[in-house]
Amino acid sequence: MLIETHDLRKTYGPTVAVERLTLSVGAGEVFGFLGPNGAGKTTTVKMLLGLAAPTAGQARILGRPPGDPAIMGRVGFLPEQFRFPPWITAADFLDIHGRLCGMAAAERRTRTAALLARVGLADRANSRLGEFSKGMLQRIGLAQALLNRPALVFLDEPTSGLDPLGRHEVRDLIRELRGDGVTVFLNSHFLSEVEVTCDRVAIVKRGRVVRLGALDELTRHATEIELRVAGLTPEAATGLAQWGRVVRDQESGIRGPEAGGRGQETGATEVVRIVMAVAGEDVAPALAAYLTGAGAQIYALAPRRLSLEELFMRVMQEET
Repeated sequence: MLIETHDLRKTYGPTVAVERLTLSVGAGEVFGFLGPNGAGKTTTVKMLLGLAAPTAGQARILGRPPGDPAIMGRVGFLPEQFRFPPWITAADFLDIHGRLCGMAAAERRTRTAALLARVGLADRANSRLGEFSKGMLQRIGLAQALLNRPALVFLDEPTSGLDPLGRHEVRDLIRELRGDGVTVFLNSHFLSEVEVTCDRVAIVKRGRVVRLGALDELTRHATEIELRVAGLTPEAATGLAQWGRVVRDQESGIRGPEAGGRGQETGATEVVRIVMAVAGEDVAPALAAYLTGAGAQIYALAPRRLSLEELFMRVMQEET
């Protein structure tokens, strides 16, 4: 494993920023680390890079403690909040970082040219960074993070400030890194992009990991079933809890016939619309049998997997 943590904890006085973080990330994996502002994402990255000392727990990257000079030359990092010297040119900026990595002059020239082309800045090699837009600075930051051909790269909001085309290019770049066996630890609030890029994700809330797993696994167990039923007694409605949690319950405005009513207004019953959060779509047959046995008439029963964004919003709304 390229990243391993066990019960990692960080406090600032009485404030708990990260609490009992245990996870592992393997070689060539794109790992998404998701959470709202203040969830402890940036603090976690700082501890993994050796920029902040944990209060308790353990962490190792590339088999060594974070910050160990023996392995930091194989790590790339693009922070969310970066400050680049405005007077330096793009090419000189990469050249200086190449020198810091101990790269020979010929390698620095070759690598600088290749990366500037890869991030769409080949024609701005001699432009000062002070002339760059936020999106262009994001691109040069990406180039700097990849300059040393890292085995592990931390990208903190790498598409911030980029237009849709730029985000698409970064997504392609991350896929290329995975294809080359590079491990990517990704923080991003663009959940739709995380969904098509990452192999696994961790969702953090108030410093704790509350969901962790492969995307398929997480969304498979994050299913909603929409019901439209008539004749649902209060007792039968209460019994729905054995299949999951009701997240929405409202009248649909549709009127349905009771047995023998043939749709007349007399004897008609309200069809209610209920949306339930369930463990998976395989509960649908048992749920249908339960409702029928309880005397309800089923007008619709439609399971649907949540997207990562919908799952994230549901997790954020749940109590810890």
